[in-house]
Amino acid sequence: MPRDLEGARAIVTGASSGIGAAIAQAFGAAGASVVVNYHSDEEGAAKVVEDIRSAGGQGEAVKADVSKAEDCAQLFATAETKFGGVDILVSNAGIQKDAAFTDLSLGDWQQVIDLNLTGQFLCAQEAVRRFRAQGHDAKRSPALGKIILMSSVHQAIPWAGHVNYASAKGGVKALMESLAQEVAGEKIRVNAIAPGAIKTDINRAEWEDEEGRKKMLELIPYGRIGEPDDIARAAVWLASDASDYVVGTTLFVDGGMALYPSFREGG
Repeated sequence: MPRDLEGARAIVTGASSGIGAAIAQAFGAAGASVVVNYHSDEEGAAKVVEDIRSAGGQGEAVKADVSKAEDCAQLFATAETKFGGVDILVSNAGIQKDAAFTDLSLGDWQQVIDLNLTGQFLCAQEAVRRFRAQGHDAKRSPALGKIILMSSVHQAIPWAGHVNYASAKGGVKALMESLAQEVAGEKIRVNAIAPGAIKTDINRAEWEDEEGRKKMLELIPYGRIGEPDDIARAAVWLASDASDYVVGTTLFVDGGMALYPSFREGG
């Protein structure tokens, strides 16, 4: 992989597995030093750090619950101590707690909102504060700092049985655009990535099952289920100076899922 992030310092939340792990590994391969956040999977985070270091990069695993402001601050404190600061935040941590609407408990609603939306708010808020405190070094990058929020095709596509998740991702869209509008004048670039169906543990039962995989593919015009590396490559580009004029944009990486393929034959 080209060293498009040479010398950059990054935090990736929810990076012990799946999309977050792929992004952290890709950042390391692209030259970044990476704080690898995890909540409970210490072994997974350690493996990601090992992969980063084996590729010649710097990595540091940090346990934190990003739905708590003090834990978010600890991620940035570690980046400061270990790497001298932070240039990039990828706010990726998230969960699903699925149920039919009238069966959805308040606890499961709140847990998903707390992590998938409030957690992204808290980490982004801390990132902006840190970027401002560090000041702008134009020799490092044209941007003062870069924030990538993790959204989903379900910021646009309604998802029955997943109201808490879809509501959180709709909120991420508004959060990202409003924040981007507010801080772009300070040379802080805020964008989002909206994955479609990606092969991760959260949907393993569907893509490993022949019938489940067939149903998933009916929703994807491009004809394949995405891989975590598809998202990681997009994240490297958005975090690099190659995308310096991209501000307030959601990059859909979904094989065309957001094109509503059921209307392909006229609806």
